Amino acid sequence: MSQPDIPFPNSPVVPTMVSETHTIEFSCHKGIGCWNACCSNIDISLTPYDVLRMKTRLGITSTEFLKDYTVPYEMEKDGIAGIKFRPVEGGSACRFMKPEGCDIYTDRPTACRYYPVALLSMRKQDEYVDRESYAIVKEDHCKGHEVNRRITIADYRKEQGLVEYDDLARGWRQLVLKKKSSGPTIGKPSLRSRQIFFMACYDIDRFREFVFADSFAKLFELKPEERESFATDDAALLQFAFRFLRQVMFGEESIALNAEAAQERLAKVQEKRLIEEREAAKKRAMESEAEGADEGFD
Repeated sequence: MSQPDIPFPNSPVVPTMVSETHTIEFSCHKGIGCWNACCSNIDISLTPYDVLRMKTRLGITSTEFLKDYTVPYEMEKDGIAGIKFRPVEGGSACRFMKPEGCDIYTDRPTACRYYPVALLSMRKQDEYVDRESYAIVKEDHCKGHEVNRRITIADYRKEQGLVEYDDLARGWRQLVLKKKSSGPTIGKPSLRSRQIFFMACYDIDRFREFVFADSFAKLFELKPEERESFATDDAALLQFAFRFLRQVMFGEESIALNAEAAQERLAKVQEKRLIEEREAAKKRAMESEAEGADEGFD
């Protein structure tokens, strides 16, 4: 089994992994000595479902949310991107931190809900399904561990609303795990592939426009009830986005293709590739002729 992928890599995570039956002693509440300390210095990675919940809460589009509230980062060099919460201008505090606590508490991100637990996504060789395990985050400033309140991780996840959050982000975690597991076997993703991954995962409103475009409808055969749900149901569209990415990135076909349109598209791709190869060969020939001419003057 490979090393776990820790979703919050800079957190001080105790290396011992535990199961959901593990009991922790923890409580975070207003009045505790470290109240708002975590929110004063954030480094929060966001899941696609986090974006969906918060952009809906704020009444803005996913495109606006990404621009105003997040910063992208590379999960691996020249690979697919993740996003992090953008702190206050010129500082490190969460923009939703208030003296009384989180201003969007019912729609807070996964990382905030899990604290002081970290979800670890495990994978075996040649697998991409995630095997959930957990670790405990302990920071010197946190007084929550000193409170005599015992609760299992399973019950803590239910209490914090994490069952829904994890279910709706599982497809994304599996995509990330498979990409990391596949490594060079699928090659370096093109700029277009990285852009599509980013849009489908995080910019759900732009992805909806993409799905309802004539070119998409011509190539992919969607059931009428599916298209109808995608028009209004962000969560359903997000799960479809993960299916779409598995198909275009890894060839796992679950979305029917229009055979004629697919053949036409393949022919255009092959024609474009042939033109590029001819241009490259022409360029090499010209460079070779130039080198030969230079040698003639010696």
